[in-house]
Formats: sequence, C-alpha cells, structure tokens
Amino acid sequence: MALLASFILGSLYGSFLNVLIWRLPREESIVAPGSRCPLCLNPLAFYDNVPIVSWLWLRGRCRRCSGSISARYPLVESATAVLFAALWSRWPKSPLWMGAVCAAAGLFIAVACIDAEHRIIPDEISLALLLLGLLVSPVNPFLRAASAPWYLAVLWSLWGAFFGFLAGWAVAAIGERIFKKEAMGGGDVKLLAAIGAWGGALGAFDALFIGSFWGALYGMWLIRRRLIDRRGAIPFGPFLSAGAIFNFFYLVPWGLWP
Repeated sequence: MALLASFILGSLYGSFLNVLIWRLPREESIVAPGSRCPLCLNPLAFYDNVPIVSWLWLRGRCRRCSGSISARYPLVESATAVLFAALWSRWPKSPLWMGAVCAAAGLFIAVACIDAEHRIIPDEISLALLLLGLLVSPVNPFLRAASAPWYLAVLWSLWGAFFGFLAGWAVAAIGERIFKKEAMGGGDVKLLAAIGAWGGALGAFDALFIGSFWGALYGMWLIRRRLIDRRGAIPFGPFLSAGAIFNFFYLVPWGLWP
C-alpha cells in the first residue's frame, strides 16, 4: 500500500514538474494561470489533468482543439512515480530524508528535460537544490555518522558544494583551453555545486564521472549517426542529473570522504 501511495504521489509531483519544464524556460509564472493546453491555452478540467491516465485516455490530444500533446508529459509523470517508489524502497526507515531526496530527484528530472530542450539550467532550480541539500544535511546518511554531531554534516555539505563548484569550474577552464570551445557551461557548474551539497565531495565526483562517461558515449553515438560533428556540443545537464539521482541510492566508494 505504501509503495502504491508513493507511486501516486510521484505521478502528482511529476505533473507539477511538467509545469516547471514548460514555464521556467519561458519565464512564465508557475503559479498562475492553472494547467492549460500548451496549444490552444484553454484551461484543463480536473478530469483531463489526471497524471498519466488523462493523456492515455485522450490518446495524447487536447479535448478542445484536438492538438497533439507531447508524450513527454506522461513520461515525466511515470518516471517520477517510479523514482518515488524506488526511493521509498531504498530509504523506508528515514522518512524525512526520503521525502527530501524524492523532491530533489524530481527537480533533477526537470533539469534534464529543460537542458535537453533549451540548453539552459535555470538558476532557480540549482539554487533550490543547493539550499535544500544544505538544510537536510543533518539527516543525510551519506554525510553524518550515527554518533556524529549534526553540524559536521552541514560542514561536509558545504565542503561538497564548494568542491563541486571548483571541480566544475576546473573542467570548464581546462576543457576550453584544450578543445578551444566551451566544455561545461555555467549552469552545469552551479548544478554540480548543488549535487555536492547532497553527496559531499564524493557525490560531486561520482556525478561528474558518471555524467562524463555516459555523455561521452552519447556524443560518440551522435557522431557515428552523423547527427553532430566532432566539434558539436551536447547538453551536459541530463547526464549530471542522472549521476545525481544515482547518488541518492548509492555513492561509489572511490576513497574520497565523504
């Protein structure tokens, strides 16, 4: 029952994430107006706004204008729902921490979608992730041992954020000098700092390593398919976000602490 409840809650949160994904890059309010068709702008009735189900029932079309609605909407809702259920299974005995990582994981999904489409990472999301990571650091099992004072976890979180920012800045500077083009944008650097606030220096390192690995594979696939040339750029936010979400389940023990 709890697993089903987490799935439903995740789908509802995913519906809100779709609002962020659509409106933040367009600098629109995420509060008003209410949910509406992105094509005809008519308000959606509550029965047309049920996560996952409404899109399937309407076969991906608006009830009023019959315009096609992107499959991204149910995919984001489904991914968030599955992620909520998985994180509940991973942290069943830490409700406060579980709730925090669920909220953060959803924001990382939003970052991935926005950066993939618009090549930007909104500062509002990066800052929210950074602040939330610092606030919940006293209950962060990756940063605080059971008998350690809470403020040490806050210090580890601050150090992780600084390490993430520094690592991102170094990669950006060195990459630009070597490849004569932007290797990592400012939004990526800020996002890596936010990741460090959650996973410490180790978490920032892991996310950077995982993101670089999968980003390189994706880039090689695009080059092989001749979709980009060797100097083409790809958004890095989705891959950093994937690494950050992986961190919520497990930190790879490379020997860095924490």
